[in-house]
Amino acid sequence: MDRAAHWDTVYSTKTDRDVSWFEAAPERSLHMLDAAGVSASTCILDVGGGDSRLVDQLVARGLTCLAVLDISGEALARARTRLGPAASVPTWIESDVTGVWSLAPVDVGHDRAVFHFLTTREDRASYLAHLHETLKVGGTAIVATFALDGPEKCSGLPVVRYSPDTLAAELGPAFELAEAALHLHTTPWGASQSFQYSRFRRVR
Repeated sequence: MDRAAHWDTVYSTKTDRDVSWFEAAPERSLHMLDAAGVSASTCILDVGGGDSRLVDQLVARGLTCLAVLDISGEALARARTRLGPAASVPTWIESDVTGVWSLAPVDVGHDRAVFHFLTTREDRASYLAHLHETLKVGGTAIVATFALDGPEKCSGLPVVRYSPDTLAAELGPAFELAEAALHLHTTPWGASQSFQYSRFRRVR
């Protein structure tokens, strides 16, 4: 399957309120970023940031070392349009997270609902290779996925569901689990989806 084409179709045919993952305010992500000690000088990469409102919040807080990666150019274009002049602040990376891309090492890597789409060992290995390349030792990785009782599919695609412990096992011994929380996300049409959010410290 052409993943880029799939997600470009989603973002070119649906409004933000037509997709299950929409959040007007990414409160759980912001809580974990605050717990990680994020300040105006922190460098953050938002993996799968697309049309998420997280980048708006971070720009509003005065952060200038920001990067947003997404497979969908349509999603990134929507975010840039929404931000207006502030769109000049982040670095925008249009790429599959498992593909060829690079970025100077950052303090925090944030991923809400990308990792659970990686259903093959090869894709997960590519993701982790990039994580090691782009996250500083001592830095923070925040990864949110569907929980064990969450949906088995999203946007018509299969997912892998995780608990904090099984996610920690996937990330490996270089990452130490610092915080985990279950989160019941409410879609724009009122359905509930069970997520788990995990915050890791890279220890080596």
